[in-house]
Amino acid sequence: MASVEANWKWVALTAVAPIAWGSTYVVTRQLLPPDQPLWGAVLRALPAGLLLLAVARRLPRGDWWWRSLVLGTLNVGAFFVLVYVAATLLPSSVASTVMAASALVLLLLAWPLLGERPTGRGAVGAVVGMVGVVVLVADAGAGVPVAGVLASGAAMLMSSVGFVLTKRWAPAEPMVAVTAWQLTAGGLLLLPVAVMVEGGPPPVDPVAVGGFAYVAVIATALAFLAWFSGLRHLPAGTVGLVGLLNPVTGVLLGTVLADETFGVRQAVGAALVLGGVLLGRRAGARRRPAGRRRRGRAVRPDRLRRRRAAAPPRPAAARPSP
Repeated sequence: MASVEANWKWVALTAVAPIAWGSTYVVTRQLLPPDQPLWGAVLRALPAGLLLLAVARRLPRGDWWWRSLVLGTLNVGAFFVLVYVAATLLPSSVASTVMAASALVLLLLAWPLLGERPTGRGAVGAVVGMVGVVVLVADAGAGVPVAGVLASGAAMLMSSVGFVLTKRWAPAEPMVAVTAWQLTAGGLLLLPVAVMVEGGPPPVDPVAVGGFAYVAVIATALAFLAWFSGLRHLPAGTVGLVGLLNPVTGVLLGTVLADETFGVRQAVGAALVLGGVLLGRRAGARRRPAGRRRRGRAVRPDRLRRRRAAAPPRPAAARPSP
């Protein structure tokens, strides 16, 4: 029971990330400059990375120099650029639907890379959640650009690989430091791209400063730290399902703060997403049968009894002479 409660605590902590990411849609539209999204990504990632680096007070060592560059590219640098391209070509509903496939992709990638074999209920939960996202954000439309779909799909695949590699490469490193290295590397990689594409940084007023402070500290530093901490303590497939709360949060906050429409279709979609998360979480929360552990894997009690029954009897210990 204690382990199940602890797992739910990690699920709750992990949920901070997609909820915070979902809130950035409204914050970006209401508070941030709209015409320089690459600089927006730099001002989001780099300050967050430097803040966590000041907290961690630890630089990469050994392999973590190149690992930080790889993960910073997959999870931050190239990811933000591709998301920017997708956002310029696709309706937000289509982009959200493509990104929702990360729940299933994480479930599948965790099998060969982490040895986390997907369960049937976990796969069903991922599919149900993805259907919920489609229902939640789908709008009628035609002529969706293929380039936008490819950019959104590439962003989803790259970040999924980056998340799984983070879980594989950082089983013991301080999570604050690992998160700081990725965000700093990603922000530094984005900086020359922003200069080449958009020129100098955008002018900001006090309202924009507050918006950037929120997305850097809450929606990036805190959110990525919560996300990677969840990846360390939970199966990757479970974390992917929790990530489906991102579009749900975006739609709900858009309804409350921006007077966007929320009707029966949106309610059904949100219910399907939450149902998929709960279904997949229950599959991941099933406790392994108690038993002796051998080579890092649990031995089921029934198999242990059969092994003992099949083993030859041990010779009786010799009695001491009187």
